[in-house]
Amino acid sequence: MSDTDGKKTLGLRGGARPGNVKQSFSHGRTKNVVVETKRKRVVVPKTGAAKGGTGSPSLGDPAKRPAGITDAEMERRLKAVQAARSREVEEAAAREADEKARAEDRERRRAEQDAKEQEERDRVESLKAKAEEEERKKREAEAAAQEAAAPAPAASEPQRTAPSRPAPQQDATARKKDRDADQRNTRSKGADDGRRSGKLTLNQALAGGEGGRQRSMAAMKRKQERARQKAMGGSVEREKVTRTVNLPEAIVVSELANRMAERVGDIVKSLMQNGMMVTQNQTIDADTAELIIEEFGHTVNRVSDADVEQVINEVADKAEDLLTRPPVITIMGHVDHGKTSLLDAIRNAKVVAGEAGGITQHIGAYQVVTATGAVLTFLDTPGHAAFTSMRSRGAHVTDIVVLVVAADDAVMPQTIEAINHAKAAKVPMIVAINKIDKPGANPDKVRTDLLQHEVIVEKMSGEVQDVEVSAINGDGLDDLLEAIALQSELLELKANPNRAAQGAVIEAQLDVGRGPVATVLIQNGTLRQGDIFVVGEQYGKVRALINDKGERIKEAGPSVPVEVLGLNGTPEAGDVLNVTSTEAQAREIAEYRSKAAKDKRAAAGAATTLEQLMANAKENENVSELPILVKADVQGSAEAIVQAMEKIGNDEVRVRVLHSGVGAITETDVGLAEASGAPIMGFNVRANASARNTANQKGVEIRYYSVIYDLVDDVKAAASGLLSNEIKENFIGYANIKEVFKVTGVGKVAGCLVTEGVARRSAGVRLLRDNVVVHEGTLKTLKRFKDEVSDVQSGQECGMAFEHYDDIREGDVIEIFEREEVTRTLA
Repeated sequence: MSDTDGKKTLGLRGGARPGNVKQSFSHGRTKNVVVETKRKRVVVPKTGAAKGGTGSPSLGDPAKRPAGITDAEMERRLKAVQAARSREVEEAAAREADEKARAEDRERRRAEQDAKEQEERDRVESLKAKAEEEERKKREAEAAAQEAAAPAPAASEPQRTAPSRPAPQQDATARKKDRDADQRNTRSKGADDGRRSGKLTLNQALAGGEGGRQRSMAAMKRKQERARQKAMGGSVEREKVTRTVNLPEAIVVSELANRMAERVGDIVKSLMQNGMMVTQNQTIDADTAELIIEEFGHTVNRVSDADVEQVINEVADKAEDLLTRPPVITIMGHVDHGKTSLLDAIRNAKVVAGEAGGITQHIGAYQVVTATGAVLTFLDTPGHAAFTSMRSRGAHVTDIVVLVVAADDAVMPQTIEAINHAKAAKVPMIVAINKIDKPGANPDKVRTDLLQHEVIVEKMSGEVQDVEVSAINGDGLDDLLEAIALQSELLELKANPNRAAQGAVIEAQLDVGRGPVATVLIQNGTLRQGDIFVVGEQYGKVRALINDKGERIKEAGPSVPVEVLGLNGTPEAGDVLNVTSTEAQAREIAEYRSKAAKDKRAAAGAATTLEQLMANAKENENVSELPILVKADVQGSAEAIVQAMEKIGNDEVRVRVLHSGVGAITETDVGLAEASGAPIMGFNVRANASARNTANQKGVEIRYYSVIYDLVDDVKAAASGLLSNEIKENFIGYANIKEVFKVTGVGKVAGCLVTEGVARRSAGVRLLRDNVVVHEGTLKTLKRFKDEVSDVQSGQECGMAFEHYDDIREGDVIEIFEREEVTRTLA
């Protein structure tokens, strides 16, 4: 809507309601507002100096106010006009600022573009100048070479040689023309650079390209080949790379995809198609992973967790690499028979001068040199548990056992235990009869007592060497060392020092200042400082080697006992030490062994019980002995039990008493039982606290008895379980075939008369023809008249049909029998 003055109409809130303000215009300094009502159109003057500073007209003068409009309505409409005017001013200012910013941006982009174009023109000009300079130098060099090669010009040929050189002024003119032409081409073809960007120009070749990485010739050939195949309509497929995937017992989906070099999504999709809803972080078994690998066309290589130990597999040494090594001697016997005194006598008499004393307290193993120059390695085992632990783990570190027996005390229970350990380890034995200097010494009684334990010495026409010694006076020590040297020569002990070290842990402890320390006896190879090794469930790096004299050494060869520092934990006695090439291999082997040991301890049914031994014996036909350990309260009861055990058995099975003794059940007994897989029988004795804890950890069964007959009956029942059941046949009846019928769907049916006993449907049958067995089997049917019956008594007729056999004739005799399994027992 427009008024007569042509001013712009301002639309205000309120629409076309009566009294709305429609227009404002100014005459000079005074602003007028047009207010349109229902009846008339009124012009209201608006002054800038209104009361209160609002710029509104005087509302108190009714002559200047439009009719029908209140003061409040007039004030509200004037405020609306002012708000509209302010919004219009703000929008105009915003449009002006936006236009200014866009103009500045255009100017900035234009300046940047001009700078880039100028930089490119400068670069092209420099490249052209460089190319022209190189071309000029090349021409000059060629001209100089031609002048040097040509003979001196004759006087008659000035005109022929003169034109060969272009005038400098002509050369400069030509270069200027070329430069102008290049500039015209650059200006005229600037819009066509995108189309010609793939073409190689002289400038680009001289400048080395755009400075980015260029595609190789092989990549260009592959791209051309794909484009050619696509143009010919053929499928463009990448060549499938077949890989050999190492597959453990369980693997994560993402790791499987990584080893196959396939996308994880494709692996998950294939698993879902096979009915397994898994994600990339879940674990799948080896069989499922093998199906996926074969589906993708790769080769499977099944590996096991135990394969990590292949790096330490023992390799057979060549005969020419083996060298003689010192023997390893373990001195065993009763603690009251002078074992420690004998060790001190050998050390003080035969050790090299200057050796520090008190070695056996902290290392348990040492070397001595005899008068003949022979080197001997002695092991001081304070108890027999460590020796049994080493035997059970297969660490046969001992070559010779010296059994110390007191001449005034004869054979004691711990002496018998030492004999049993030596026999179990299958090592030669030398008997040292000590304390012969005492008045009550009786060496012959010792030899006689040893006969009871199957130890026959040479003086009793046996093979076991015996030497009479005195640790106090030093008598017989030379003879003992000579016997040891002779026995070692018979054994022909050899080892290869030029290989990775392998040894066994004699003892281990946790030292406060040095950390875990292991006393290791090197069996093969040479252990050097800095070697990385694994021992049992622990691993480490050799930080220091300390010999039996307390001195630091750089390396240790075969049969040399050393203390090893640098372990990450304390190993167990008997663990085998192996040197590896890297620390990662040692850590992986140690972690695998730790996990396997934990699983073994947690596995149910790991205990050595009589029932499990019976089950194992039935599975293994070679098992014909039942090993047990017996501990009693007095020697008489122990002897009675051992004699009763010897009477149990027959030609197929017998009871073997590994060890019998008097007193409480100790950790030594538990270790021997665990190594031999035998239960412990306690008669009127109990196991101490440490032995009970060890038995629970190792799963060894301990049974207590107070009546000797109960013990004998249980052992007899266990031994009877080793016998196979006897199958016995009982004949229950005979029947004569009177006539043979052919029945559709059944075959031949024999019409029989039961002549003796009873005929049963479930029994076995034999067909006799002229008292010769022609068939043995079972019945398919047994009928009395038309009814199927379970048995037919003697004197009655019946119909019989054989299972899978139809060659029956009249006059044949049917023998009916039943089989019965009879459990065998020992008398």
